[in-house]
Amino acid sequence: MRLWFISQSVNVGYDTYDAAVVAAETEDAARNIEVGIGGTWCKPQHVNVQPIGEALPGTSAGVILASFNAG
Repeated sequence: MRLWFISQSVNVGYDTYDAAVVAAETEDAARNIEVGIGGTWCKPQHVNVQPIGEALPGTSAGVILASFNAG
């Protein structure tokens, strides 16, 4: 399991997520993790993905930490 920094610049402004650290096996799996609900994230093709390291053994896939722009 790897750690990835994912970000998007499609949905910006208040009450949206703009970035997250996620755990996933592959870049494609990281790109497809839904960070927010109700239009606060974006479609997978607009997600930027950067590898940042290896997760600890036993880490589950999903969001570790997310950046939310509260309004």
